[in-house]
Amino acid sequence: MRLTFLLTTSLLLTVSRAFFPVSEKPIESSAPIPQVAGTHATQKALPRIGIAGLAIESSTFSPALTLEEAFHPKRGAEIFTSYPFFSADSVNRKRAVWLPALVGRSLPGGTVTREAYESLVKQMLELLKKNVPYDGLFFDIHGAMSVVGLDDPEGDLIVRIREVVGKKTLISTSMDLHGNVSLRLAQNTDLITCYRMAPHEDAMQTKKRAVDNLLARLESGKGKPAYKAWIPIPVLLPGEKTSTRIEPAKTIYAAVDPASKQPGVIDAAIWVGYAWADEPRNHAVVMVTGDDKTTVTQTAEKLAQSFWKARADFAFVAPTGSLTESLDKAIASKTHPFFISDSGDNPTAGGAGDVTWTLKEILARPEFQSENGPSLIYASIPGPEFVQSAMAAGVGGKVDAYAGAKVDARFAPPVRLVGTVESIEHGDRNAETEVVVKVGSVHVIVTKKRKPYHKEADFTRLGLNPRKSDIVVVKIGYLEPELYAMRADWILSLTPGGVDQNLERLGYKRIKRPMFPLDKDMKDPDLKARLIPSSDK
Repeated sequence: MRLTFLLTTSLLLTVSRAFFPVSEKPIESSAPIPQVAGTHATQKALPRIGIAGLAIESSTFSPALTLEEAFHPKRGAEIFTSYPFFSADSVNRKRAVWLPALVGRSLPGGTVTREAYESLVKQMLELLKKNVPYDGLFFDIHGAMSVVGLDDPEGDLIVRIREVVGKKTLISTSMDLHGNVSLRLAQNTDLITCYRMAPHEDAMQTKKRAVDNLLARLESGKGKPAYKAWIPIPVLLPGEKTSTRIEPAKTIYAAVDPASKQPGVIDAAIWVGYAWADEPRNHAVVMVTGDDKTTVTQTAEKLAQSFWKARADFAFVAPTGSLTESLDKAIASKTHPFFISDSGDNPTAGGAGDVTWTLKEILARPEFQSENGPSLIYASIPGPEFVQSAMAAGVGGKVDAYAGAKVDARFAPPVRLVGTVESIEHGDRNAETEVVVKVGSVHVIVTKKRKPYHKEADFTRLGLNPRKSDIVVVKIGYLEPELYAMRADWILSLTPGGVDQNLERLGYKRIKRPMFPLDKDMKDPDLKARLIPSSDK
């Protein structure tokens, strides 16, 4: 009787599965996944891949400190919302069992506090531990994070991740080209890539490439690359001198994609490095990964030589001048809008964002002291107390309060703004609250917390029309795509701040010397490829 029941039950299950097949949907829970003995004998299991990363660009020349909340960390399935190629119906989601842990991304800023770093790393590692073992890990970082009392945070982070996931897990790293690739990071990652465009219009494309490379190696069974070539280049330049919009970076970076598609090569990458941190790892780097030793080595050396040979040809992406020269040119211009980059305090390069020096100089110009003067938009200055005063006054009300210089007062004190409140907006992810106050002919955007202004909607949602303004001054370096497209003319103003474009004024003490352009007459370096052993050796 018992035998008859078991045979009948087995037959019913077989028929049921034939008509109603069970889809193998990737498990995206943070709970451990049970391993069933014998499963691999009948069907190849999907690879188990974790997702983790912390990203920020930190200036050690800024007095600002970055706290944990600035990273807006996402955990678990929420992480998928940061990547369009991980949408619920995407092919990538079906190719693996994805186990997202923690990914945090902050606006560029000052050095990260040790407490913030350790807290985020502890949370990340605890989440990763819940789902071991892993076949692979997508490691999404910027590469220019600085932490109080710790050199090479990304190198430290990947070593600590290795202690959890083990040496056999295949790690694929995605980076900003302004990141830094230390020897420790190179040793502990298996696949690595970075942006090929500055401005970073290919950011998401790069992250997807890191994921695609990882999946391809796992699905093919090839696993870790046979060779990783790493070449440090003693050049340290700001991004504004290495934009891929212009030569020589345009040609140098155009060679990266075809180099990465050679037989025997998985990926090729050139990092400019991050100029506004004073650490030994800050310099340019080339890395090439693949299975053909000769091709990998020769490709890396060719790319490194092309960067080194062009070192003296790198120039600013726009005309430059002092603030006085920039304002004179903008006022005299017959084409509008005329954009001025307030580059020294650029919050998207790591500046504190609250240096008032440029705004004070603008307001002191007689041309802007009348309401009938040239219209100018200034974006932006943080001032939480000013925002409170503006909210109390309301739209159309008069306000008299101070803003800025709470964090970086080295160049000018807080600026007094006396004017009319034109708009108040709440809810921005970074600024939280934004107000526009008109002082003379200047529309000043004041924020509760610092915020970059990169898109037209950043202005129009505040009732401002940058296309019809005579002058637009933005705390930025090279113009982001939307601003670049609407400019009638543009100048990069060499203003002071934590991300000063004049690197010789910064006072480096810890970077490796000699370093171009600080040491202009240095001898040619050894640019032979250094082959890095696999992370499981």
